[in-house]
Amino acid sequence: MAAELQEQDVVAVILKDHRTMEELFRQMRSVEADRAGALKKFSALLIAHAEAEETEVYGALKRFRNVDDEEVEHGVEEHEEGNKALLALLEVEEVGSEDWDSKLEDLVEAVSHHVDEEERTILNGARENVPDERRAELGAAFLKERQRQLESDCGSVENVRAIVGDR
Repeated sequence: MAAELQEQDVVAVILKDHRTMEELFRQMRSVEADRAGALKKFSALLIAHAEAEETEVYGALKRFRNVDDEEVEHGVEEHEEGNKALLALLEVEEVGSEDWDSKLEDLVEAVSHHVDEEERTILNGARENVPDERRAELGAAFLKERQRQLESDCGSVENVRAIVGDR
């Protein structure tokens, strides 16, 4: 696979976002870090990532044999759970309070569960069954939609409320 295709590989791009989310979790847990700033970055990334997966990736993956359709549907449900947990944390007024720490752990649990399942089922299925060129096309579409979401302030509490309320 050419380096350019690999940079756009939807599996690699999604995995990179997952690792970034894990780093932001570490920052949100650290009393020495800018926890509010990390939450703002996390909120934008989570929403942009999930919206891009749902609009550009999940539907396309369902068309491939041996990519588990039920897992793809389940991924959407888990995005909803993550979004609700994110909203609960965004609505806590005092960063670092007991309530904040509790809601953060709920968010970590929801997102980590989804990331683990998605990597084991959907992404492994995509890596094994979707041709390199198609994964690169999906990666480019994912990145474009993700960027569009990020530019629209998708992680704002108002937008997260609207997303949670819409579903």
